[in-house]
Amino acid sequence: MLGLQKRFLRLALPVAAAIALVGCSESEVADVSLGILTFKNIQLDAFVDPDIPGVTCHVASISSPLQLSDPSESSVSCRQTGEITPEMIARIDQTKEGEVIFTKSKSVLFKTMKIRRIFDPEHQTLMYVSYSTKEISGSFKHSLSTIPLWGTAAYVKPLPPVSAGKSQPSAGTSSGDGHSI
Repeated sequence: MLGLQKRFLRLALPVAAAIALVGCSESEVADVSLGILTFKNIQLDAFVDPDIPGVTCHVASISSPLQLSDPSESSVSCRQTGEITPEMIARIDQTKEGEVIFTKSKSVLFKTMKIRRIFDPEHQTLMYVSYSTKEISGSFKHSLSTIPLWGTAAYVKPLPPVSAGKSQPSAGTSSGDGHSI
């Protein structure tokens, strides 16, 4: 019986060490156990936006080291943690698709969690969306976090909307009833 226990420990220790190493990454800041009866954990990663160092994002996702694929659910929360300048905003991709700024493999077979930054110039807001590249149960799991540029050096006051075909009165113009508009 003692020999069987030794063999089990001899096999279990390297497997446990390998599982521990698989879950490690340089961006990981915490690993929260979901309980005694499961090997799944909530893994928390942090990263600084590579083009806007005044933004830090935290991502929560489920890791399941004993399976070939992690669940697709993830959550992202980004905050301004430093200066955001007009030069930083000018350097980023401002297309409607934005750009991927963080990726993490969630499967042996082509499933990846991505964080994409998209700039909304009309509302002067940075948007960060996390999503899985593999459809699960008819749905792509995703999460959104936004950072308004209001109060930063990068904020540009939006122009007021102009009605088509109508000119806007200038300051000090009379409306005809004795009141200035």
